[in-house]
Amino acid sequence: MPVTRLQNYIGGEWVDSNASTTYPVTNPANGEVIGECPLSSADELDAAVQSARAAFETWRRVPAQERVQYLFRFKTLMEKHAEELAAIVTRENGKTFSEAMGSVGRGIQMIDTATGAPSMLMGQALEDISAGIDCESVRQPMGVFACIAPFNFPAMVPLWFFPFAVACGNTFVCKPSEQVPFSQKLVWELIHEAGFPPGVLNLVNGGREVVESMCSHADIAGVSFVGSSPVAEKVYATAASNRKRVQALGGAKNFITVMPDADMVHTTNNVCESAFGCAGERCLAASVVLTVGEAHGPVRAGLQEQMEKIVVGDGSQPGVTMGPLINAKSKQRVLAFIESGVAEGAELVVDGRKATVPSKGFFIGPTLFDGVTQDMKIATEEIFGPVLCIQQVASLEEALAIAKAQPLANANSIFTSSGKSARQFRYEVDASMAGVNIGVAAPMSFFSFGGAKGSFFGDLKAHGREAFDFFTDRKVFITRW
Repeated sequence: MPVTRLQNYIGGEWVDSNASTTYPVTNPANGEVIGECPLSSADELDAAVQSARAAFETWRRVPAQERVQYLFRFKTLMEKHAEELAAIVTRENGKTFSEAMGSVGRGIQMIDTATGAPSMLMGQALEDISAGIDCESVRQPMGVFACIAPFNFPAMVPLWFFPFAVACGNTFVCKPSEQVPFSQKLVWELIHEAGFPPGVLNLVNGGREVVESMCSHADIAGVSFVGSSPVAEKVYATAASNRKRVQALGGAKNFITVMPDADMVHTTNNVCESAFGCAGERCLAASVVLTVGEAHGPVRAGLQEQMEKIVVGDGSQPGVTMGPLINAKSKQRVLAFIESGVAEGAELVVDGRKATVPSKGFFIGPTLFDGVTQDMKIATEEIFGPVLCIQQVASLEEALAIAKAQPLANANSIFTSSGKSARQFRYEVDASMAGVNIGVAAPMSFFSFGGAKGSFFGDLKAHGREAFDFFTDRKVFITRW
């Protein structure tokens, strides 16, 4: 069976890349090559940017109420093809079909929220700021925006950005992860079917060269990035130094604090799903459980019980509840963390290396460490895989201090039945996304998404109201007649 070579979408047409180098796209459940992603050049990115720049002059003059009609058509097509898109996500990423459908649904919610642009783009006005002088502010689009998407949510993450950007009157260039480009291929086919004018939305496949060009291109007004914190910081520094707006969402080391008064069945079920859903390859995954006092024993026992129910395998198969890691390199990195935890003296309660998994593919079973301390790598570094740590603490204050000492602050949660504890946690926690009795503190599309400290570089976060701020410039008029 011939391997599909991906194309770019520029100026409303699918075009072959002239790249001589490609990235092999594999199905992580069996290691089979399913496609070739061209590593496009800076010149090819420039062609897309110039197409977007030319389209901007017309698109910005389309009334917002008319612009969102394209999004309504696109949303309808996304809903119609949701299962097809989810199946592609499972094939190229490894998620279970249920997880893939959930991510597609979240992406569709973004389109839904972006269609509110006519209301969200309204400005402000005040008469008589001084005698006979009026003042008003309006939001205006800025030009061409771009996004650099990660591998872990291939269908969803670009939808955090481009629906809002084009609803605001901007044009857009998307670079999907070269590891998972097929989901965006279908998304852009639906964009084409929805009838967006040529040049409004463009897709360029590629790797580092395209990323670096996006960060420095003179005709790109802003860049959105999702990935690891070291790369996020570099993207932010490079793009900002080239006078671009930047929202760079980085990595995570998420803590979940469990108080003795928590509902332990609810807690362990939610923590287990948080840690091992999507094979732990998500920036909101639970990484370290901080058990306060007497909560330790019930949490450990409950997690072991829940973990026994996890079925590891090909996410396209019925009954499977956890799929593989994205590739062999990721598997080896996670195995190295497990070996590190053992070497540093943590108790390996559940060893994912011994799990029953398919002979092919990049599988590791769910892994649980206890007796973890703050001087261990597994307690402080982002693993991005199905490894969960338990660290016992004496108090909520100690748990908060541990979380505050971590340079990453994406998401933290607490499980408790005490309003006092919940309020103290909410008041003091550093993470910008926080949950009370919630395992995955994932904001809906109408709230902002993004962490704090080393988990986010920029000022305006993804989706929600902040998206309309990020993708527009406020212009103020002061008028005397």
